Amino acid sequence: MRLLPKSTPDTNLLVGTETSDDAGVYQLSDDLALVQSLDYFTPIVDDPYYFGQIAAANAISDLYAMGATPKTVLNLVGFPIKKLGADVLARILEGAQDKVNEAGAVTVGGHSIDDQEPKFGLSVTGTVHPNKIWRNVGAKPGDVLVLTKPIGVGIVTTGIKRGAVTSEQIDEVTKVMTTLNKQAADVLSDFTPHAVTDVTGFGLLGHASEMAKGSQVTLEFRYEDIPMLEGTKELAAQGIIPGGSKSNHKWLQPDVEYNPTLSEVDQLILCDAITSGGLLVAIPENQAKEYVQSLNNQAYFKAAIIGTVKEKQTNAYIQVL
Repeated sequence: MRLLPKSTPDTNLLVGTETSDDAGVYQLSDDLALVQSLDYFTPIVDDPYYFGQIAAANAISDLYAMGATPKTVLNLVGFPIKKLGADVLARILEGAQDKVNEAGAVTVGGHSIDDQEPKFGLSVTGTVHPNKIWRNVGAKPGDVLVLTKPIGVGIVTTGIKRGAVTSEQIDEVTKVMTTLNKQAADVLSDFTPHAVTDVTGFGLLGHASEMAKGSQVTLEFRYEDIPMLEGTKELAAQGIIPGGSKSNHKWLQPDVEYNPTLSEVDQLILCDAITSGGLLVAIPENQAKEYVQSLNNQAYFKAAIIGTVKEKQTNAYIQVL
C-alpha cells in the first residue's frame, strides 16, 4: 500500500486506499455517493458456470461490505478462446449474469483479451448515502464480532484440485462461494454496525487485522466458536493448505497472539485464503444476538458470534483463545 502513487487530493473522496477498505467511495451530492470495486481471478472450480457465479459473487461482495447497493457491472475477461472455445466462455458469462441479476444490478459492458489461462471477474459500481457507509474501521471496545459464512474455503478448494474431497464437500463449498452477501447486508441495514468487511484472500485473521489496526483495538476470537466447512480440519491436517494461506499466516505472525493449545494447523485454518467469504461485523453487543437470529431465520449458512472487541493490547492486534 505504501508504494501506491498518491491521488490528487479531493474532498469528495470519502473512502480511498488508506485503510485497505473493500471499495472506494466518492460523494456526488449531499445524499448520494458512488461506490466502486473490482476483482478477478483464475478458476477455482471446474464447472465454468459456477466459476462465473463465484467470480461475480466475490466481486459484488465488496459493495455489500460497504453498505452499498450494486447498480452496474463490467465484465473483465482473459480467455484462451482457441483452446477452450466460445461455449465455455459463454457459460462463465451466464453464471456471472445470474448473480448480477440476483443482486439487482445490470451488466453494461466489459473488456476481453486473449490469454493463456482463463481469468474472469467484474468491475462493480453501486450507490450509498454518504452518512450510511460501512467501513472496515470504527470497531469499538465492547463490540461483538459476527461472521456470516464458514471459513475453510481455500483448504477445501485445494482439496478439490487434489481429488481429496467428497461430492458433498464440493457442493457445500460451491454454495458458500456462490451465495451473495446481499441477505447478510440487507438484514444488517436494520442495525448500527461499527465496522464491516468481507473475508476473502487475506483470510479471517488478515481482514480482522486490518479492522483492528484501523480501529486501534484488539480483536479477541474464540476458536471453537468459528464456523468451518465440514472436513476443513481433516484436510488441513493432511497438509492440504493453499500457498496463500501459508503466506497469510507468516505475514500475520507479528500481529496475532494464539492460545498455546492451538496447533499450527489450527492457526493456518484461521489464515485460510478465502474466495467469496462472509461478512465480518463489529456490532454493539446489545444488537448482536438479534442480528444473528434475524439473519439465521432467513440464511442458508448460520451466522455466529465469534469474538469481542477489546481496548488495544500492547502485545497484539489479534488474540485467539
